[in-house]
Amino acid sequence: MTGEGPARTVLLAAPRSFCAGVERAIAAVEQLLDEHGGPIYVRRQIVHNTHVVAELEARGAVFVEELEAVPEGAAVVFAAHGVAPEVWRQAAERDLEVTDATCPLVAKVHAEARRFAQRGDTVILVGHAGHEETVGTLGEVPQQTVLVESVADVEALVVADPERVSYLTQTTLSVAEAAEIVTALRARFPALRGPASDDICYATTNRQLALAAITDEADLVLVVGSRNSSNSVRLVELARRRDTPAHLVEDAGEIRDEWLTGVRVIGLTAGASAPPALVDDVVSALRRRGPLTVEERVVARESVRFQPAVRA
Repeated sequence: MTGEGPARTVLLAAPRSFCAGVERAIAAVEQLLDEHGGPIYVRRQIVHNTHVVAELEARGAVFVEELEAVPEGAAVVFAAHGVAPEVWRQAAERDLEVTDATCPLVAKVHAEARRFAQRGDTVILVGHAGHEETVGTLGEVPQQTVLVESVADVEALVVADPERVSYLTQTTLSVAEAAEIVTALRARFPALRGPASDDICYATTNRQLALAAITDEADLVLVVGSRNSSNSVRLVELARRRDTPAHLVEDAGEIRDEWLTGVRVIGLTAGASAPPALVDDVVSALRRRGPLTVEERVVARESVRFQPAVRA
């Protein structure tokens, strides 16, 4: 039943929600559960979404922080964010049956880190300290890799040889902020080399472009996603930089009525790790608050598909 509040319009950004890497990672855990039942161990959250994790836990997945919590010889899945070589060594020592669900676009960054280091470069990784993807990439060649998070970090950076410097980026960064940092790196190190193609993944870029296309029309932006989801947080930041109030919500239950006061147009999107059904729930929750018109705004069609994760 439609509520009795004011009429509103939802501008639904597209693309939104799951990307190919997230779908591949979730499918890897689901396949193992289908084949063996539980427990199937997963190192860290398979993707950064509390609903996805809870659903897989209900089916028998056991999420652990480190491999020492996994019984020797058991099946374990490495999450989409990738792991450092040290984690692979630990898995081999414990004779674990590993399924590697690392997103292929993250694996590309790892390969670039190794290649750049092998030619003798200092590898500058643009990313967020402590994020699992960044931790994994730093672990490839830790003695030659340095993390920068801001232009200020770039200004303070000292490298062994300014003529031998390369850069990489975390795949889920703000496109605009990453570009600003890379510009600063080029100014500091004119010989800077980088990847042949942008490390920020297509899904992150597309979701940011789709949201940017509707923020100027919106009185409020809602982003569906978990608080540890980098790409979801970047969407909230993007809207706020464009002077549109924005909130990150795990699900429809987190919407506050006071946010909607005076709001007639709501921009709605979801991070790449958020299930599409959660967006549908938000639309339903808004419809219960009053008459609602939904308009989808499509800036790109995504056709990327990855081969299933395989057991190592």
